[in-house]
Amino acid sequence: MSAILRRLKAATQGIVSAVDYTSQTAYRRPPMLYRSIQPLGVMLVSLGLTPETVVVLEVPGRRSGKTRRNVVVRTPYQGHQYLVALAGESEWVRNVRAAGGRAVIRHGRASRASLVEVAPDERPPVIWAYLHRPGPSSPANEARHYFGVKPDSSPEEIRSVADRYPVFRIEEATLEVV
Repeated sequence: MSAILRRLKAATQGIVSAVDYTSQTAYRRPPMLYRSIQPLGVMLVSLGLTPETVVVLEVPGRRSGKTRRNVVVRTPYQGHQYLVALAGESEWVRNVRAAGGRAVIRHGRASRASLVEVAPDERPPVIWAYLHRPGPSSPANEARHYFGVKPDSSPEEIRSVADRYPVFRIEEATLEVV
C-alpha cells in the first residue's frame, strides 16, 4: 500500500472504517478525522439535535484545568445511566478520574453530575446493555471492533475484556442548568 493510501486510511479510521480497539493499551488516541469533526458533534449534541442517549461530557482537563468536551453515549441499565469508554483508558476517562468524578452532562440542557467508576467485575452487564441498546448503530460491529467479542456474547463472555473498558455510573447532583 502506498504511503498516501496508508495516511488516508489512518486519517479516516473510525469514521469510514472500523478501528480495532481490542488490544490492551494504556491509551488510545482518537482517529485524526474524528478529532477534527469533534467540535461539530459537540455543538449538535449540546443543542439537543441528536438522540437522547448521545450527550456531551464536560470535565476539566487534568493538566490544563480547561473544560474538555467529548461526545459519549449514555447507556441505561437497571434504572441507572452509564458511560462506557469505548477506547479504554482514553483522555476523558483520565480527566474524570482526576476531577474526582465531577462533570457536566449536556444534551440541550446541562446538569451537574458525579461519575462513579464501576468495578471491573461489575462492568460486563453494563457493556452488554451498551451493545444491545436501541438505535441505529450496529452492535455487531461495535462488539467486534471495540470490544473484540462476538455480537451475541453474554455478559460472562464479555467478562474477559471488561477490565480494559472503564464504565462510570452517572449520578446527577442537580438538574439545574449550569
